[in-house]
Amino acid sequence: MSTSFRTHWSLDPEVLFLNHGSFGACPTAVLQAQSELRTRMEAEPVRFLHREVEPLLDAAREALATFVGADADDLAFVPNATSGVNTVLRSLRFAPGDELLTTDHEYNASRNALEYAASRWGAKVVVAKLPWPIPSPDAVVDAVLAHVTPRTRLLLVDHVSSQTAVVMPVARLVAALRERGVETLVDAAHAPGMLPLSLRSLGAGYYTGNCHKWMCAPKGAAFLHVRRDLQAELKPLAVSHGHNSGRTDRSRFRLDFDWTGTLDPSAALCVPHAIRVVGGLLPGGWPAVMQSNREKALAARKHLCARLKVEPDCPEEMVGSMATVRLPDGFPVPPQPPLYVDPLHLRLFDEHRIEVPIVPWPKAPARHVRVSAQLYNTHNEYQALGDALEALLR
Repeated sequence: MSTSFRTHWSLDPEVLFLNHGSFGACPTAVLQAQSELRTRMEAEPVRFLHREVEPLLDAAREALATFVGADADDLAFVPNATSGVNTVLRSLRFAPGDELLTTDHEYNASRNALEYAASRWGAKVVVAKLPWPIPSPDAVVDAVLAHVTPRTRLLLVDHVSSQTAVVMPVARLVAALRERGVETLVDAAHAPGMLPLSLRSLGAGYYTGNCHKWMCAPKGAAFLHVRRDLQAELKPLAVSHGHNSGRTDRSRFRLDFDWTGTLDPSAALCVPHAIRVVGGLLPGGWPAVMQSNREKALAARKHLCARLKVEPDCPEEMVGSMATVRLPDGFPVPPQPPLYVDPLHLRLFDEHRIEVPIVPWPKAPARHVRVSAQLYNTHNEYQALGDALEALLR
């Protein structure tokens, strides 16, 4: 097991951790910075939260804006991407018969939020079924656009799908939908730190991403990016003092989102630390980190496909720092309805000390294994996963 990079994380040395994608993992140096911020806050909570936190949030937002290619005034910190999706959907108004478009790869929590928003207004959720396996980005664009009608009001789409780890052609979708007068809400839970971003040029109406996954910030750090012309219609999930503030030195968007009630802001404040720490682990900085992780994910996919005698489900250009591999017939089938945690997932952990998700896809009993690739992972770990899967298959 690698020690060169793994020493920067406090991961259990007895576990092969191939599931960075689910919740991320925060380097110890970043956790130390968070601990120092919390100590500072608790030493004098009023001074910190009333007089010191605003400029600290501004500085963190500036660092994040540079990282994701955005203007700081268009960014708000939120606890997670699910909150970002809900913030948008709970703010927008629809009419009976309006259509809210998504794909069959959309993350379940976000899909639930979309269904709830539609039910409130009498709108309809339209699901574009993508071909599986996916032959090309063109196939995704064609499948989505085939479902756009004059009643389509919004597209909700993953930038990187959770279940299948596919990098969607988001830039093409955003542009095509805007040409048709439809805004896009991008659920980018996995994208920041996995993919190079320029939200300014992307032009999506709404874009929300986690900083705690591939950017390796502490849990509870995420952002919502809203295009300037759409900010007036958005409110945070908790409306607070900013709603009627008389201040004129900052935008209403900032006033609304920067204070939604008492919470621990240390995760968001540590985003600059995470950018600096992880980007400093390779001489080429973040571009090298992203490239290294992607190459590792592709190599892991190639190895596992060969071991399991299956074909890849999407082209290499649609792979980031995660990859899914189809499991052949022969593994124990989970009971119906499937457990929250697949029995094969538990057996891999209990018998082989491997933490890796087993994803029912397209639907049970068909399943895929989803591997993540972070700097601390090594090829030997993917070989060990291949050994374990072969043993369980036998």
